[in-house]
Amino acid sequence: MKYVLAIILLTGFFIFPAFAQDAKNPSLIIDTLEILSDEFNVVLRDAPTVLLHDVHAVSWQVTIDNNLLYANPEGNAVLRLYDEQTSEEFIEIGMGPKPDNKFWVAVQTPKEGYIVVHRDLDRGWYPEAKSIISYTDRAGLTVNNGARIVVTNLDIGQFAINSYSVHGKQGSTDPPAINSGSMIVEFLSGDPAKNTFALFPFYMAAGVGSIVIVLLLITKRS
Repeated sequence: MKYVLAIILLTGFFIFPAFAQDAKNPSLIIDTLEILSDEFNVVLRDAPTVLLHDVHAVSWQVTIDNNLLYANPEGNAVLRLYDEQTSEEFIEIGMGPKPDNKFWVAVQTPKEGYIVVHRDLDRGWYPEAKSIISYTDRAGLTVNNGARIVVTNLDIGQFAINSYSVHGKQGSTDPPAINSGSMIVEFLSGDPAKNTFALFPFYMAAGVGSIVIVLLLITKRS
């Protein structure tokens, strides 16, 4: 028994310090934007496309904290996230004013065109909660409206965010859509394969296998 304890402790010294030193994922990227109310008071054709400082690829999550005060019952706050390869491919999140709080999710791809994949005209999003859009290159797109998942594992192919745009007015002569406030958008991305802890099960399996082999050798010699 003392041999077993000694081996386990020795294995722990070799395995766990490595994780303590390399726990961080070198591919992890975090960006936070504050989009002010005036930026939404444009129609789609006049909305500028803004490049992000970093490209968010492989696995990413976008968190939307909508603190906008709407001025027009017909106005919206629309966020488009564009793919790095082409601006013709994007993900669109639309959020309408109280009391309905309409919410929709649309995607556009070169092959399929523009498709609304979710639309809720009543209690579609929740001002007290954050909406979350997440994606992995294997699982696809998932959207949570702050209370529940409304889009699950939608296959949109490879999608890496490198820019965005916002708008809120349907027509150029419409009154302002948003009166004040801001929308906080946080981008989080990384490659799970570059995270040391992603390989933890493999290291553990190797460690346990080594222990078993050593114990067998000790048993045979005894």
